[in-house]
This record gives sequence, structure tokens and C-alpha cells, in this order.
Amino acid sequence: MPEWPVYTGANEPHDGIARLPAPPPWRAFDGGPPLPPPADGDDDAAVSPDRVHRAHTYRAGPESVQLVNAALYLRRPLLVTGPPGTGKSSLAYAVARELKLGPVLRWNITSRSTLADGLYQYDPLSRLYAAREAGTMRVEDHLRLGPLGTALLPYERPRALLVDEIDKSDLDLPNDLLNVLEEGQYEIPELARAGGESEVRMDGGSDLKAPIRRGRVRCRAFPFVVLTSNGEREFPPAFLRRCVTLRLHRPDETQLAEIVRAHLGEPDADARALISRFLSRSRTGELATDQLLNAIYLTGAAGLDAPTRDALAHRLMPRLDGSPDSDAH
Repeated sequence: MPEWPVYTGANEPHDGIARLPAPPPWRAFDGGPPLPPPADGDDDAAVSPDRVHRAHTYRAGPESVQLVNAALYLRRPLLVTGPPGTGKSSLAYAVARELKLGPVLRWNITSRSTLADGLYQYDPLSRLYAAREAGTMRVEDHLRLGPLGTALLPYERPRALLVDEIDKSDLDLPNDLLNVLEEGQYEIPELARAGGESEVRMDGGSDLKAPIRRGRVRCRAFPFVVLTSNGEREFPPAFLRRCVTLRLHRPDETQLAEIVRAHLGEPDADARALISRFLSRSRTGELATDQLLNAIYLTGAAGLDAPTRDALAHRLMPRLDGSPDSDAH
């Protein structure tokens, strides 16, 4: 039977993804041969302490849970917009952990990022040197799939892909992504010209390889794609209509207490005082939640007296948008 919600936000891993109903006919993919889902340990970077901690401690609100499930059901990317420090990227790790999607593939966007960077990297010079020294001309030895290219392999279960800070890209990248995310496939011309089947290294911290036939990659289970944006630019309508859009807001006092509880345990009186100060300062300037967590942890762990603790906490929570500190100590 279909299951709603597949992602619950309860942060307990389960196999609900296996009960996801068939996709809409216009989002059905049939790539092959099917690949088994990777194990968590297959990507050393994806199991770093930071990423593991994010996956365990993230707390999703009701709207986030609903729209994550909408993206999963519709096989559409999830565009997550909000101020810094609201948990946009952490959401991808939490969903991947709960639904057992394996290591999160991460593509950090800069102004120089291109679609090709996300799909695969090819080094023709290393191939030329290898041909001169060893007489080999195997194209696949000099190719490596990028995070987007790896996510679109024909996995039996969706992979999780985080495209972080897409609003930093140049104007062309969102439009360039349209066709690949719509079609769920791409071509590697260097392999297409060679023909046959190749074994190509995948993105991640391991040397696992994937079989690719005649240079074409087509997904089987559309990946769970999270695109994050700080809201610094507008995206083309054609791009927006192909995404499920989630807007995250700054957490209120109750939500902040829950975040502190998840990361550092039950907040004491001093921690609650810092939460109140954080909320007061955020009304007149931009702050990120990790600034609050740093202040609570450090001022508590150091065992400081009240005046020193308050002064240090103030220094750890500067407004990120340059707003003046009228409440400076």
C-alpha cells in the first residue's frame, strides 16, 4: 500500500521509501541495468562528523515534511529557500538518513560552476600522457562522474543530491539544469563515440564504478534533489514550475529551544537567556542558528562568570548583515 507521509521527520530510519507509489506517467524512468543502493560507508566524506550530526539533530516542521513528501511523490526537485542558518542543507541529510537513501551527494555551487561540473569530469591530458607511457587509450580511466551525474545513475532506490547555494551560480546554470532534471538522463560524448560498455568511477570517497552503456546515463528512481538558496536572486519561471518550493523562516522561541535540545541537551536558565537575547537581536539584524549554538556551548563549557559569559556571547552573535549593534555591551 502507498504510504503518506513517507518522510515523517521523526528521525527514525525506516524502509518507507519502498512503499512510495508509482510516479506520475510523465515522471516515470526506466534506466538500467539497476544498481543496488550504496552503503553509508561507501563515501568517506558523507559520513564526516558534521554531516552525521546534522542528519541526527535536524528537526523538520510540518510544512517541510509535507513538501518533502510532495517532491518524493512527484519526482521533482525541492527548492529550499531561506536565510542562512535555517537548516536548508541539513534537511537533505535528515531525509537521506530516515529513508535510508545512502550517502548524500553534494554539489557546492559557485559563480564558476557549470552543468558539466555536476555531470562528469574528463581529463584529456592525463589520457594523452597514459597513451604515451603505457600505450593505453581507455577513455573511462580518465573520467569521473560528478554528484549530479552519479545521482542520475539507475539506482533501485533514489539517491539524495544536495545542490547547495544555487543562487550563487551564473545566470545560465538553472536553465541548463532544466533539461537534465526533466529528462532524468544525459550523455557522455567521449564514451558515446567509443561505444560498448564502460566502467566509470562515481562521485564520492571510494573507487566504486558504475557500468555505462554507449555513453548514456538514464535514471531509474529519480533522485531526491534538494536545491538550496538564500533568496538572493530570482529564478526563471520555467525552472520554478519544475520544482517543489519550500520557504524556511527563522525559528521562534519554541523551535529554538527544540534545536538546542537536539544538539546540546535540555537548555538551562543561562541557555534560555541566550535564546531570548538571540531572538531580540535577530529582530533588527540577520543571525544564524549556529551562532546561538556556539554561544550556548562555549559559554557553558568554559564555566565563565556572568559578566564574562554575557560579553563573550555577544561577540559570538554578530549580525551577519552588518546591522549596527545598538545593544552592544
